Amino acid sequence: MEIEEFISSNPTILFGASTIKSLASQVVIYGKTVLLITGKKSFSKTVKSKVLSNLDKYGIITYHKIVTHEPDPELIDNIVQKYKKKNINVVTSIGGGSVIDTGKAVSAMLTVKDSVIEYLEGVGTKNHPGTKIPFIAIPTTSGTGSETTKNAVISSVGKNGFKKSLRHNNFIPSVTFVDPELTLSCPPDITAASGMDAFTQLLESYLSVKATAFTDKLAIAGLKKISQSLIKVVKNGNDLQARTNMSYAAMLSGITLAHAGLGTVHGFASSIGGLFNIPHGIVCGTLMAICNKLTINNLLQFNHENKAILKYLHVADIFLNNNDLKDKKIRLNKFIEKIFEYTNELNMPGLSKFGITENDFEIIIEKTSNKNNPYPLSKNDMYKVLKHRL
Repeated sequence: MEIEEFISSNPTILFGASTIKSLASQVVIYGKTVLLITGKKSFSKTVKSKVLSNLDKYGIITYHKIVTHEPDPELIDNIVQKYKKKNINVVTSIGGGSVIDTGKAVSAMLTVKDSVIEYLEGVGTKNHPGTKIPFIAIPTTSGTGSETTKNAVISSVGKNGFKKSLRHNNFIPSVTFVDPELTLSCPPDITAASGMDAFTQLLESYLSVKATAFTDKLAIAGLKKISQSLIKVVKNGNDLQARTNMSYAAMLSGITLAHAGLGTVHGFASSIGGLFNIPHGIVCGTLMAICNKLTINNLLQFNHENKAILKYLHVADIFLNNNDLKDKKIRLNKFIEKIFEYTNELNMPGLSKFGITENDFEIIIEKTSNKNNPYPLSKNDMYKVLKHRL
């Protein structure tokens, strides 16, 4: 069992249509035995045929595990226990963010003895040494950016539930394939939810109090792709150029969130995701507009010329495609209206659809972090957010 040990790394990124064809040539760099983790629907017959036949040609022994839900500690522990003695040389995930997070966690946990729960931030008591089996990430959705991050999100849903990260600099994928052709079969609802997740991550990392010139450049590049392609790709999933733009934006969102952090929307996604069985992208998509509206309102009361307002104006110009509006308040309001349009046009459901009631607001707010938001929302503001999108 070959184990990578290193201080820090960025993934080798292979970007572009049909790059999946070179998967086997990357796998054999690490060995001849691969644990392939996929989603049930995302691993279509066409993709399956391409991947497995390619691996067979290289004489690679393939173990295949299908994941049908967001990873929880039991899932990770069970996979690790099953394949611990199979001499796995490389773990490869092909699927959405949950599948990639599963593979990322499994590759790390195959090298240690304890349950993954022992190493989760805010839950466990141990620090992971950072060892892992080489890991290859291949997204089939454009949303989480997990293909370029150093953390795997693990959930336990329920009254005392959590959504926490297994994190280490070494857990960044060894190799990432971003092949937009693999997203062509992604259905409209998942395309919409994952796209809103990428949109939120790019905007929140751009506005984050920890943002840098480096992350700003990447976030703006990604936001431009979102403005050009999100609505378009949901309406026509066969538009390869739009799919490529969204793949690029999602990939960048992973890089920017890893370096700049995220804001209140993702704080809600963490707390709500631990308490209720609700897709991560839905939480982001449904809360994004109202969270930003209240953040802007607070910022304007504080200072019309502050850095965050200027950043909001920059993004507004990208999405409104209209620099003739001189009044800053009008531009900001129209940008918020634009996000609400995205929310409605992409059919982001209300929170009540997932069993959330007003009685749950207190515990949700108590568990919600908004430390990186350009203006930390008060408990009253957070209550307004939830009430508005119930």
